[in-house]
Amino acid sequence: MPIKIPNDLPATKVLNDENIFVITETRALTQDIRPLQILIVNLMPTKIVTETQLARLLGNTPLQVEMELLMMSSHKSKNTSEEHMLAFYKTFDEVKHRNFDGMVITGSPVEHMHFTEVEYWDELCTIMEWSKTHVTSTFHICWGAQAGLYYHYGINKHQIDNKLFGVFEHKVTHKGSILFRGFDDTFMVPHSRHTTVLAEDIEKVKELKILSMSDVAGVYAVATDKGKQIFITGHSEYDADTLEKEYLRDKNAGLKIDMPVNYYPNNDDTQRPINTWRSHANLLYSNWLNYFVYQTTPYDIAEINKEEKP
Repeated sequence: MPIKIPNDLPATKVLNDENIFVITETRALTQDIRPLQILIVNLMPTKIVTETQLARLLGNTPLQVEMELLMMSSHKSKNTSEEHMLAFYKTFDEVKHRNFDGMVITGSPVEHMHFTEVEYWDELCTIMEWSKTHVTSTFHICWGAQAGLYYHYGINKHQIDNKLFGVFEHKVTHKGSILFRGFDDTFMVPHSRHTTVLAEDIEKVKELKILSMSDVAGVYAVATDKGKQIFITGHSEYDADTLEKEYLRDKNAGLKIDMPVNYYPNNDDTQRPINTWRSHANLLYSNWLNYFVYQTTPYDIAEINKEEKP
């Protein structure tokens, strides 16, 4: 089944060209199906790129998904046009009366700051608190995962000596995890961050389980028992060239930046990078949508606020 997105969203053409099954609002009105309502809290500066990456993964399942984009009213985007934001994004005040089957909170390039110093921290806290009673399952990515762990459970992030930058091998550590159903024994995930969360901090919280780890990148996936809150420290949604764009941007600006690990063939940055994580990224999002959203959410979306808190 397709992902339903606004008719004129830039992602529509990109995904159609990739043969991702996209359905526009106009066509969706002719179908008698209750799509999954997924709210995307997009904190990334490259909003159009992130919209496309997430729509690609959310649209690669048998389920019909309707994607709603949310911006921070307490922050003005500097990298995306105001016309785009006004055309395709809503504020929290415009959606807070609604329930959603799932929500994604993206990463954000603010990890050098303490959470409380981030311009939109109070607004994000309001959204995360609201999610307890208005969202079936919330999927946090990178800084969004660190923010969620800090807000919900008081787990702080820690600075690391050298930027974690590249594509790293991971393994499933909680063998009964349905989020990783169908995964190989090892799988690759891109990371790009200066901070981390520690396994020993997470293990002190009885409500949380570590589902996946990397010997190099550390904790990758954490979840509550029923998956109402899921925290992913990497960027499985990244395109093949996302790390390259970041690398070349800093390199060409004369900034200190190491070549992404396990990324270029033969560590030669003149060669085209190889995507070694795409299939597992699709499986990760498919499992989340199927097992923690579709199989859990009530048919009547108004019943979500009657569900138990995590």
